[in-house]
Amino acid sequence: MQKLIIHGGKRLEGEVAVQGAKNSALPILSAAMLCTGESVLENCPELSDVYAACQILTSAGCRCQMQHHTVSIQADAIQNSEIPESLMQEMRSSIIFLGAMLGRTGSCVLGYPGGCELGPRPIDLHLQAFQKMGVRIREENGVLTCTAPNGLHGAKIHLQFPSVGATENIMLAAVLASGETVIANAAREPEIVDLAKYLKKCGACIAGEGSGKISIQGVKKLHGCTYRIMPDRIVTATWLAAAAVTGGTVRLLQADAASLEGILDVFEQMHCICSHTGDTICFSAGKPVRAVRSLKTMPYPGFPTDAQAIMTAVLCTANGTSMIEETIFENRFRHVDALVRMGADIQTAGRIAVIHGVRTLHGVPVSATDLRGGAALLVAGLGAEGETVLTEISHIDRGYDSPEKMLRQLGAEITRV
Repeated sequence: MQKLIIHGGKRLEGEVAVQGAKNSALPILSAAMLCTGESVLENCPELSDVYAACQILTSAGCRCQMQHHTVSIQADAIQNSEIPESLMQEMRSSIIFLGAMLGRTGSCVLGYPGGCELGPRPIDLHLQAFQKMGVRIREENGVLTCTAPNGLHGAKIHLQFPSVGATENIMLAAVLASGETVIANAAREPEIVDLAKYLKKCGACIAGEGSGKISIQGVKKLHGCTYRIMPDRIVTATWLAAAAVTGGTVRLLQADAASLEGILDVFEQMHCICSHTGDTICFSAGKPVRAVRSLKTMPYPGFPTDAQAIMTAVLCTANGTSMIEETIFENRFRHVDALVRMGADIQTAGRIAVIHGVRTLHGVPVSATDLRGGAALLVAGLGAEGETVLTEISHIDRGYDSPEKMLRQLGAEITRV
């Protein structure tokens, strides 16, 4: 079992390049299944979730190769529309292959997705949308059999919640469907826009991405292309958080400040100094940072739920009292117990966490319970006194490409053993 050993209290300084976005790479990898010819995806992070996605593509009959953050997919020979249960359990985002598989083959057999235990992520929105597009769904012993005997057709779909996964899945199914599909109350996240850019470069007809209404006019076929995955905004937030807890000064290269407005605003409330030019973000923080009176997770362009745990770690040693309300997932304070063991003063009630800033945290053995909670403990360890031993880091490897190497470039004392 691998673990990270962190000797905290080192002020982070220097510059590092931001990896490609996991939450963009996964739907785009599934979208490559829809194309004839070869797709070459650049800036693709080397993550366990990405490897799992490549295994799903390979199991379907695609040729898939990854080398130096570039993935090549040749999808001309797809023969299998069943996604093995073992691969579905590898990651929660595996459901994104349902839309692409239906769009390509007209059928798909799969189980329910696995991944982090953050509480229920119902796929009802996905299935209801597909039924409107002509898909028949049968569930037996936890296995979903989805078929479109007369082909997929366009539909007007109103999402009860602006779900990122449902929006992406509908887009993937709609680009090769007959007629027009309109998604109302669509998710507006930058990763949605990135997926649309890739699909349009492949020949899809999409309008309105980034707004609450997306229109897709089905086309006969798509062709592969070369495309560069956008920077990961949550990883960017993590490295900014690491600088904040250590009172550091960093430059993040190949970043996308435009996708970080809700996050950068919170850092500015903490009295951190942030500026950006082109794809470079310059960031500096005094120590301690200032508490944030109230913070609520919301769909984009609000503060992202994926950054909540990371920001909680920063606020543990802020000057004053902060309150965080988690509105997206019901079980996303699992990292709090470990932070309290490190000396944090946090009370939780339902979806609310109240954080009273303390002078410092202390290194102790802790375990990651999920991807973002693990990243929060990593951030906390960087700012803590003494040694933090972080286990169960396979969760972190789902979303962070060699995090210890990136942090050592900034002066952190961190080792993977």
